[in-house]
Amino acid sequence: MRAAVSVVLAALTLAVLAPGSSTAEPRPAGASPVPAASWTAPLGGELAVTRSFQPPAHPYGPGHRGVDLGGAPGAAVLAAGDGVVVFAGMVAGRPVVSVEHAGGLRTTYEPVAPSVAAGQRVTRGAPIGTLAAGHAGCPVSACLHWGVRRGEDYLDPLQLLAVRVRLLPLRGP
Repeated sequence: MRAAVSVVLAALTLAVLAPGSSTAEPRPAGASPVPAASWTAPLGGELAVTRSFQPPAHPYGPGHRGVDLGGAPGAAVLAAGDGVVVFAGMVAGRPVVSVEHAGGLRTTYEPVAPSVAAGQRVTRGAPIGTLAAGHAGCPVSACLHWGVRRGEDYLDPLQLLAVRVRLLPLRGP
């Protein structure tokens, strides 16, 4: 009984490692891993997902090709990783920023009033613009739609922030 209790206590004593000690897996089979230390959430504060990633069944099918994160109008939007801005402007009446990263990943952010321009290098955590209100279906004052893709494949951007959980050794008898 005591051994079973020790196992349960050890299982309950979890430590979340720093992001730099993990490997994120937003990739198709055979692709090289993307170190999680290379990525950060695009909004400061606690991550508030208001709508999750829902991949389409086929390339032109319905789905939600990113995640919506709750925020406040005017909040700084940060580059999720190091890269080069490939687009900063209007798409279908909405302000959008896209950043190309190593490994063929491209992140997109909308609606974002850009403070960067195409061709500009950005580093992880650097401001790329401010969050605008008006994202359709947003249940709070403003939502950031954050997407990531590799080539034509849309991926769950939250996987970029993946952390590994490790059991700590049980101290004492």
